[in-house]
Amino acid sequence: MKLAQVASSLIVGSLFVSASVFAQKSELKGPVRIDGSSTVFPITEAVAEEFLRTQPKVNVTVGVSGTGGGFKRFCAGETDIANASRPIKPSEMEIAKTTGIEFIELPIAYDGLTIGVNKENTWATDLTIADLKRIFSTENTAKTWKDLNAAWPAQPILVYSPGTDSGTFDYFKEVVMGKEGKARSDMSVSEDDNALVMGVSGNKYAIGFFGCAYYFENTDKLTAVKVNGIAPTANTIEDGSYAPFSRPLFVYVNSKSASNPQVKAFVDFYLANAATLSAEVGYVKFPAAIYGKVANNWTKGRLGTQFTTADGKSISTSFSKTYE
Repeated sequence: MKLAQVASSLIVGSLFVSASVFAQKSELKGPVRIDGSSTVFPITEAVAEEFLRTQPKVNVTVGVSGTGGGFKRFCAGETDIANASRPIKPSEMEIAKTTGIEFIELPIAYDGLTIGVNKENTWATDLTIADLKRIFSTENTAKTWKDLNAAWPAQPILVYSPGTDSGTFDYFKEVVMGKEGKARSDMSVSEDDNALVMGVSGNKYAIGFFGCAYYFENTDKLTAVKVNGIAPTANTIEDGSYAPFSRPLFVYVNSKSASNPQVKAFVDFYLANAATLSAEVGYVKFPAAIYGKVANNWTKGRLGTQFTTADGKSISTSFSKTYE
């Protein structure tokens, strides 16, 4: 991703956070190990770049192995922070329990999972969930655009998708295909969202999905498909009307790692600047009140998840009224 330059003095809602405040702290050293979602990566990378301006001796590494891959490493104790585009699963929590990993869950911004098509695609401007199921699943699969609509081209649909370790894939699959549904086997898959953008932009008959930031940065190459008549915009993502694809993004912090000064300072900096930096790289910031609740959970060291029940069901993806 091309990341916008961010000023050293950042504003979060009514909270003014100057990078010089962090610079006044004693110089820190040591690692901050991060891995996980490619969707969350642009935000965390932007935070890391700004943080390192004030603490250049801290070694911040940000991997991109997908949400599932990131949780595998996190639950094995290999990383301090997991980037995630979905809540942690019960199966992952069981592994963490077995390995003695406790975590603090921190929502950081809204994403609107975006369905993108080639700029030359002038027909598939508005699709339903049923249409998407036929395109991406093995159930009554639409092999050509004409299979969906008799007036559309009799050309094969070229499908691009995040890999199966991706939280974006997990979210899309559950919403569109259901837990028991299966994705078609002839998709072109990649954990690199930029590769998906290139694939879709390179063929008139292609379609794919990825985080909204990757669409907003490539509006000259892609068209965002409306879903049930609603396009992904900052407003529709924040107010939840871009349903069912508005969702929160997360970072998960190992509670033991949180006692390391450099990790604590990094997360403090992350939360103080999440609103500004999320917007800078193309995502949608939370209302200030939500960031206040997230910061309170971090300060108190609140363990566990507020987004997944014991049986694996999502509690809420539009959480401004329920998140505490």
